[in-house]
Amino acid sequence: MSYYCEICGDYADVHHIVHRSEGGLDFKLNYKYLCKKHHRSKMGPHRDKVVDLNYKLEMQNKLRELFIKSFYTGNDIKIMLGLTPGSLKKLTKNLKLYKEGYSSDEIIFNLMGRKVYSEEYIEDFILQKAISCI
Repeated sequence: MSYYCEICGDYADVHHIVHRSEGGLDFKLNYKYLCKKHHRSKMGPHRDKVVDLNYKLEMQNKLRELFIKSFYTGNDIKIMLGLTPGSLKKLTKNLKLYKEGYSSDEIIFNLMGRKVYSEEYIEDFILQKAISCI
């Protein structure tokens, strides 16, 4: 199957927004299709932390739009994200199972590599980077 860069339309590779080393799983919302230039160059998420953080914030916001209820069953999560049984097990092993199901906030937190992203977080990162260059 051919993929095309979401930025320029050239042939693309799959980029994991939350990298596997950060605990990222294989599911559609964790993918960004990027060509070599927009994937691994100086303007890509592997070399530009601000680009990486913006992709993560975008993904987190999409997850919040998807998980609108307070709780979900494991099967709900599996279907909503298209997870394999192994990926679902990896995700839920760190989640508390309440009588209503798994908490959507905890689901999102774990899908995001156990981090929370915000505009303020990115702005602070940019400020710290600018200050360190002085």
